[in-house]
Amino acid sequence: MVLNLGFSPCPNDTYIFDAIVNKRIDLKGYSFDVQTADVEILNKNSFEQILDITKLSFNAFAYVSENYQILNSGAALGFANGPLLVSKRKIYPDEVPYIKIAIPGKYTTANMLLNIFWQPQKNNVHEYLFSDIEDAIQSNEVDAGLVIHETRFTYKKRGLLKIADLGEMWEKENNLPLPLGAIAIKRNLSQNIKNDISQIIRDSIEFANKNPEASKQYIKQSAQETSEEVTKQHINLYVNKYSVDLGNDGKSAINQFYKLGNSKNVCPKVVEPIFI
Repeated sequence: MVLNLGFSPCPNDTYIFDAIVNKRIDLKGYSFDVQTADVEILNKNSFEQILDITKLSFNAFAYVSENYQILNSGAALGFANGPLLVSKRKIYPDEVPYIKIAIPGKYTTANMLLNIFWQPQKNNVHEYLFSDIEDAIQSNEVDAGLVIHETRFTYKKRGLLKIADLGEMWEKENNLPLPLGAIAIKRNLSQNIKNDISQIIRDSIEFANKNPEASKQYIKQSAQETSEEVTKQHINLYVNKYSVDLGNDGKSAINQFYKLGNSKNVCPKVVEPIFI
């Protein structure tokens, strides 16, 4: 059976999916038509149900939950790994709703968190590819920007200042890991297929954890940031126990994320069951 699979070229995703793409593990008779794209492109593609299995921001999932469910493996959740609001100058929290802010996409988790905590004026929020946000700040196109993925580790080298850590704010308020990105699968596929794919992804992660050298070339050819140190930091931060299996804590965090989003009117109500 051939299934369409989409994920981002970021190191955490290429690390997770390397053993699937390069057939290093038992794929249980499945084959995969793989597409890589920025997560916001994947978010928007999910509205048209282009992919059978796809990386999605948890924000985007709320808009497509009628057609997708979340797999137990492959997700990005955790502590101390949330988006950062950065700028060239000191900005106080009460200024945030009134400044120009670059975001890595309307449907990203970063943007949902920004709206949960500050609800900035819509005409002050501007969409950029995540890797262009530092440049937008440097060139004064915007006052501040939300940095995610590799740029979370490079903003200081660009002379930028951290204004707020949105993940830290989430953790302080909820005492739960922050849900960032999910691996979603089409709701109308059979339960057996959903279970198989979740297990295959888990096997792929466990292979990568046991054989970290195997995925290096695949990761390097896809990454925006080529520094080996940054790549390693990225993987260590975003691939963790919640990537292997959401567990009760991970599922509780996701449910709380949507409860809070609904209470602030910043995302639609999700269709149950959320998880396979």
